[in-house]
Amino acid sequence: MAKRANGEGSIIRMKGRDLFHGRVYVTTTSGQIKRVSVYGKTRDEVREKITALQAQDNQGIPTPDTNVKMAEYLMYWLATVVKENRRPKTHQGYESVVRVHLIPGLGTKKLRTLRAADVRTWLVRVANACQCCKSGRDAARQKPKCCAAGECCGTKLSRRMVQSIHAVLRNALESAVREELIVRNVAKLVQVPSPDYSAGQGLTVPQARLLLKAASADRLHALYVLALAMGLRRGELLGLHWAAVDLERGTLIVSSNLQRVDGTLQLGPTKTASSLRTLPLPAVVLEALRAHRERQAQERVAAGERWTETGLVFTSRVGTPIEPDNLRRSWYPLRDRLGLTLRFHDLRHTCVTLLLDLRVPPHIVRQIAGHSDIGVTMKVYAHASLDEQRKALGSLSDKLT
Repeated sequence: MAKRANGEGSIIRMKGRDLFHGRVYVTTTSGQIKRVSVYGKTRDEVREKITALQAQDNQGIPTPDTNVKMAEYLMYWLATVVKENRRPKTHQGYESVVRVHLIPGLGTKKLRTLRAADVRTWLVRVANACQCCKSGRDAARQKPKCCAAGECCGTKLSRRMVQSIHAVLRNALESAVREELIVRNVAKLVQVPSPDYSAGQGLTVPQARLLLKAASADRLHALYVLALAMGLRRGELLGLHWAAVDLERGTLIVSSNLQRVDGTLQLGPTKTASSLRTLPLPAVVLEALRAHRERQAQERVAAGERWTETGLVFTSRVGTPIEPDNLRRSWYPLRDRLGLTLRFHDLRHTCVTLLLDLRVPPHIVRQIAGHSDIGVTMKVYAHASLDEQRKALGSLSDKLT
């Protein structure tokens, strides 16, 4: 048998096992030339792996030499990459996905040897897991009524949530690729079902008028006017400062966002760069804001020394920021009086939908809503009302008769 050339690599059959072991010298991510091992069930399979490593080495691509497990890497990624480069609310969301889904499902896998098949199998389990029973809540009940009773209730994660979990893993592995810990991002090879976007029910024009009339005596009347007439998000409304409102010129700058992060209320930047926007104030909004400013001045006097000056437009009765979740205390009674089942966020949906129904150009609607892309405006919100559909089909019918 001819002697192998230097660097060609070697292949041997492992004793007592139906497995072949190959070794070849390559440059690793640590900058050192090391002898790397590969395994396969046939000699040809191992030879292909050795050839692939050599081709990669010839292209100047280093071979990962770390055996770190996914759990360790994900914690490192959260602490160094996400925490330093993403907003606190984003870090909180990523941390939750990593803790609840990624580490329990993939934590014991090695980062270097993670395969697309591993990711695909894990995602199927995540999508099909009964959320009622996953954490043992059903088994802990006095009278189990789901999986512990032998009958699953079918409470599963939404397709949108499964897509979000996959996106977190994809982002984590992409960071590992940039740091040369792995050669390719296997999560990109796995497709997930497209989510079903739902823009909520929304209100008709008569319903919107009725809502504003019913809220006229509410201390947060101006907040509902802004939500309906300008489509601001909840965090944008609660993070709005008087310094950003010019009642003389009739303009408003959306530049901050109030959110609860890690147990504390934090005032941060807008959701995306395109969410930072300057908007003109229509007459109905100007009138509501002027009335609200007078009401707030009266509350400031009534609170006296208990008043905390924050400069926010919408505050508690003592000037402190309004807890985002506590907005329900005002919204739910108002909604229930009108017999509605809307979420507060559906007021924003109403604004965007009505603008589109009025045939406002989509790029103008996108600027008003602060969407990151016009595709979001059209994909999520551009659903014509029955009246618009009836009008369109009626026009076609007239042409055909």
